[in-house]
Amino acid sequence: MNGRRVCKLNFSLRLVLLVAGSLAVFTSSMPGQTSAVPGEAAQPDVTADVKLPAFDVVSVKPNKSDNNMVRIMAKPDGYAASNVSLKMLIQAAYGIREDLVSGAPSWADSARFDIDAKVAGSDVDALKKLSPEQRRLILQPLLADRFKLKIHTETKQLPLYELVVAKGGSKLKEATAGDTYANGIKGPDGVGRGGLMRVGHGQLTAQAVPMTSLSNMLSQQLHRTVIDKTGLTGKYDLDLTWTPDQGSDPMFRGPEGSPQRGDAAPDSSGPSIFTALQEQLGLRLQSAKGPVETLVIDHVEMPSEN
Repeated sequence: MNGRRVCKLNFSLRLVLLVAGSLAVFTSSMPGQTSAVPGEAAQPDVTADVKLPAFDVVSVKPNKSDNNMVRIMAKPDGYAASNVSLKMLIQAAYGIREDLVSGAPSWADSARFDIDAKVAGSDVDALKKLSPEQRRLILQPLLADRFKLKIHTETKQLPLYELVVAKGGSKLKEATAGDTYANGIKGPDGVGRGGLMRVGHGQLTAQAVPMTSLSNMLSQQLHRTVIDKTGLTGKYDLDLTWTPDQGSDPMFRGPEGSPQRGDAAPDSSGPSIFTALQEQLGLRLQSAKGPVETLVIDHVEMPSEN
């Protein structure tokens, strides 16, 4: 795989580690994030002056385990995933929500794969220096090569939410500069730092993240684009607890959206995510409509096993 062409879209940028029902989203200040919202200036390209290494060896095999455990992991020399669907891979490679992808084949959710991809030994040091956003981009040539994926983007006027400060004012805790978060969330290297976020079943913890990171998380939870309109420019330590909608929570859906076996029903006495935002963070979601960039699959094939 020598192709280095990547598609730089206006989707939220993230690298995820999904293990047995918990989601850790490792973010940074996201200097390369762009927006499809009118009036917001595009930021610098995450690939500017950076040579992205290509995967040298890629193994793709069908997963026949018949369970709901999914793992997606960045490794020092590459990328590994087990029991992942095409939809999950597209989400990881393009940083886009599942509901913004159209044209997927019938097997895009039901067929599951195990993937192990490694760069050449001479590229390991370069890979280690890439940001999470840049590591995401090198998955795109893998999909083009092994799944023959061809896509284009379309901008549509869709319902969305605007994240604003509630009437009573913000209750956010601004992060302390230089905090090492010794007892907090650790990154893949085992070191605590700002810019890390952990999302579980109805619970969010974040360390020194901007409001755009919170907006991106809310977009995933609510299956609707959330735009930061708070005007808050700092970085914040966040703790948020809510009662998730069991049917719509992506963390607790099995293949084709079916509930995963053994999941307990959530406690309906807790606050919704809308109420929790206002009561715990002093923020509010208001309905709006605007341009949202979507991804359209033009062609894709079931990969050959190797």
